[in-house]
Amino acid sequence: MAARRRQRSRQADLFPRSRRPVIAIEENHRLVQMTDEIDWTELQELVESIRRSKLKSEAGRPPRLRALTGALVFRATRTMTLRETEDQIRYYAPARYLCGLTETEWTPDANTIQDFEQLLGEDGIRRINEYVVKWAVEEKLADPAVVVADTTAQEAAIPHPNEMGLMTTFLAAIVAASKHVGGALKGFVAKTAGLVRGAKRKLREYRLFAKDKTKAAKNRMVAEMAMVVEKVHKHLAQALERGSAVRGRLRRYRKVAWAKLVHLQQTMGTLLPQIRYWLKTGRVAANKVINLHVPELYAIVRGKAGKAVEFGLKWGIARLRGGFLLATLGKDKRELEDSKFATRAVKDHIARFGKPPKGYAYDRGGWSQANVTELKELGVKQVGLAPRGRAKWAVRGKVKDKLVSERAQVEAGIGTIKCGKYGFNKPAAKSVDTMGGCGQRAVLGYNLNKLVRGLAERKGMVVVG
Repeated sequence: MAARRRQRSRQADLFPRSRRPVIAIEENHRLVQMTDEIDWTELQELVESIRRSKLKSEAGRPPRLRALTGALVFRATRTMTLRETEDQIRYYAPARYLCGLTETEWTPDANTIQDFEQLLGEDGIRRINEYVVKWAVEEKLADPAVVVADTTAQEAAIPHPNEMGLMTTFLAAIVAASKHVGGALKGFVAKTAGLVRGAKRKLREYRLFAKDKTKAAKNRMVAEMAMVVEKVHKHLAQALERGSAVRGRLRRYRKVAWAKLVHLQQTMGTLLPQIRYWLKTGRVAANKVINLHVPELYAIVRGKAGKAVEFGLKWGIARLRGGFLLATLGKDKRELEDSKFATRAVKDHIARFGKPPKGYAYDRGGWSQANVTELKELGVKQVGLAPRGRAKWAVRGKVKDKLVSERAQVEAGIGTIKCGKYGFNKPAAKSVDTMGGCGQRAVLGYNLNKLVRGLAERKGMVVVG
């Protein structure tokens, strides 16, 4: 017997309900105020200059820069996935207003938004953020005469790195990628099947029974696993060399899988000697690989309670009086050491605004007599580097109190961009470039929201949304 169909509403509408609702957007909505205040002509010119500097060819249809720039701004103001962004722009009236799409049914899809953000890159979004901060300076909401700086870590969304976990990831990744290459690596898959099964048994033994074993026994298990991985790595290198003749005939997913295998083989070639060094000396090797898929990530020793080490990228954050932030990405962990960034932040400030700040503060990590002298030579009149030990401050009295107060507030700004609203920490990114773009986008959203609130306060308006 057929199932009975569920009955619908027994009181039908006299007229069919419209599927094109008319919604009035409140004037004090945050996205409406943002749309009305931004000089879209100037912003589009900036975006177009960034885009042209990176394009290899002008072939294809011209992009809808107004809508895509609005989508970037929208994603900056709150954390959301690309699919959620597409859905919000399609159905959320303030988002359509921000993207300039209220008079059309077209909506950019998730792939288009992703391609646009990847084209801009970390440096492109940084230039947009600098444009917003300079706009805040023109509006007298930010004061470049007083600047404070600090460094922070952007944690990556990766598991805690350990030798056994990294080797297991390598084996799982090459097995998965080999299935998509096709017959080019058929011999490699058959030859290493037994080694992979043995590695699985060793991993199971390590995870289930290593807790009750001594450190020497654990190291012996890791060494045995390393021997298996070394054999698989050797077979993979030989297979890739033999299959190089058919590499040019690979297409689409097979081509991507081949590139992934080459990347994993090269990365494991760097990691294996580091594992051997750790087993031999008990010390972590320099420039240790902490993730096979994103080997550019590094460990950042912070010395914090409960979190001595963070894994990801290091950033330098400069804060203008008024609360607006400017971010600098360090792709190498030694690039933004406190002793170096204490002076670099002022040099970057001079490059952006044409003159040094009158007052500048940094914590004791950036203090040295050489840095104090260099900052004064750069033109900083009030150098507020917190001294170490018994050294004396270069400023005193009310000037010192003011700089100490400003210096404390940079921590609040860093904490805000790391909250769930902006998503600076642990972004859904699979490369260093994407992580950099996510970091700059979080700072951009923080600055835009702060700017809109400041402009609305002048009108006696409280923004909502």
